Amino acid sequence: MSKREAILRYNLIINKVRKRTCTFEEINEYLEDKSIELDYNLQVSKRTFKRDLEDIASLYDIVIKYNFSTKVYSIRYDGDQDVHERLLEAFDTFHALKVADELTHHIDFEKRRPQGTEHLYGLLHAVKNRLQVKFSYNKYFEGTITQRQVEPYALKEFKNRWYVLAKDIRDERIKSFGLDRVSELDITKVKFEHPTDFNVNTYYRHCFGIISSDDDEPEEVELWFDHGQGKYIKSLPLHHSQETMVDNEEELRIQLKIHVTHDFKMELLSYGHRVKVIRPQWLANELKETYRKAWEAYQ
Repeated sequence: MSKREAILRYNLIINKVRKRTCTFEEINEYLEDKSIELDYNLQVSKRTFKRDLEDIASLYDIVIKYNFSTKVYSIRYDGDQDVHERLLEAFDTFHALKVADELTHHIDFEKRRPQGTEHLYGLLHAVKNRLQVKFSYNKYFEGTITQRQVEPYALKEFKNRWYVLAKDIRDERIKSFGLDRVSELDITKVKFEHPTDFNVNTYYRHCFGIISSDDDEPEEVELWFDHGQGKYIKSLPLHHSQETMVDNEEELRIQLKIHVTHDFKMELLSYGHRVKVIRPQWLANELKETYRKAWEAYQ
């Protein structure tokens, strides 16, 4: 049995069990159908299947458990289910990339710069073991590279970019650093004490994106969207505080409790005429001024 065949079988087992709980017979019947479709011998004995489940848990950290009372298999979610969902997404992407060379005329991946993910493992190690790190940091707007030494507290993802949230030793302030701008990462042996009152979820609770606003209170923001854009806003909410106030064939009105940061303003501007700020008035005025300047730039 080839390694390629085994990896393909792991993929099929995971995808089958993800959709719903299954008996061993249902899984093997699915593997039989796929054997004919893909021209592989993918059916297995119960003994091999148990070994497959061990390999899947070891390789991908995806645990598939058997329920003796219902006699079905299902994926077990221990801890944060969001983490497991991202693992499964990564698993899907990995296998899509594996076949991309064979399907170059049928698949088009987004062309983008590296996201700094090569630093994820080292930074997670530093966060877990409370070790200071040093790195060179490229500030895009200033066009300068500075040397930083920080105490890393957590990692955060926003719009397909990863950031490390850390206290800068230089000025004792908590800042976010984009991993795609980090180079020459050095994990030191200098230990630090993690602040007992710091929690990354609490820190960003009222934020949109990566910019925090510790000094200000979050604001009540009411937004109008046209019906078409409203469908997208309902399917992928702007913020966890989002509440629907009006939803009909003409409009969607929502309310958020959020810090009005640069990230949030840029998000609103990206919707153009399909969004309108109802309140606060100062935010509506600020966006109007931005639109006015944009109009003048085209004159």
